[in-house]
Amino acid sequence: MKVVVIGGTGLIGSKVVSKLNAHGHEAIAAAPNTGVNTLTGEGLTSVLHGAQVVVDVSNSPSFEDDAVMVFFRTSTTNLLQAEKEAGVAHHVALSVVGTERLDESGYFRAKQAQEALIKDSGVPFSIVHATQFFEFMKGIADSATRDDNTVHLAPIQIQPVYSDDVAAVVGRTAVGEPVGGVVEVAGPDKFQLDDLIRKGLKAKNDPRTVVSDPMSPYFGARLQDTTLLPGPAAHLGETRFSEWIAQQK
Repeated sequence: MKVVVIGGTGLIGSKVVSKLNAHGHEAIAAAPNTGVNTLTGEGLTSVLHGAQVVVDVSNSPSFEDDAVMVFFRTSTTNLLQAEKEAGVAHHVALSVVGTERLDESGYFRAKQAQEALIKDSGVPFSIVHATQFFEFMKGIADSATRDDNTVHLAPIQIQPVYSDDVAAVVGRTAVGEPVGGVVEVAGPDKFQLDDLIRKGLKAKNDPRTVVSDPMSPYFGARLQDTTLLPGPAAHLGETRFSEWIAQQK
């Protein structure tokens, strides 16, 4: 089948495109650098012609509250409208485990808005909720770094996942029947967030010190111990963090 992957040149999107093409599908990478812009609508009609499935793994270039809300509302509205006109039969979107529990964060409020638009669109859909990627650990550390080069993180639970395992679940979901709900994917192991980042920084010889701080926010939101954990039915990836980090050296 023809599958258009919005954000198809990024970390997850490029892997989804590769996996789908390897299984005999026609996967098209769609992004501003390929002439498709969901914010302006440029190129959408052309790229969606004949597509059975659209996979949206795009992300906002800015995490500022207003900008990220505008991005997800505008791009999702444009995309869904173009899908209806093209007769697309399945919309798949990548989101984050815990999104519905993170109202204090402007980014996650924007993701909630995106999911609401999808659910109300009338286009058959599946939403994949992934835990944070191994590759995003540095981003978490950077967001929590203070002026004294310490990294303040709440000692809550997290179950990070390898991007390749996320791409596999997104791809399988795309070529399956729409679930009309959420599919979760997470890594095989649970960690305490501060310990996880401490391990990651040490492996990279990063001199920053991680401080366990129960009051430290996570991208603007206060967390409960299980906020970032998936439910019991989540698909579990095969790659362990220890294996991945060893390959990065």
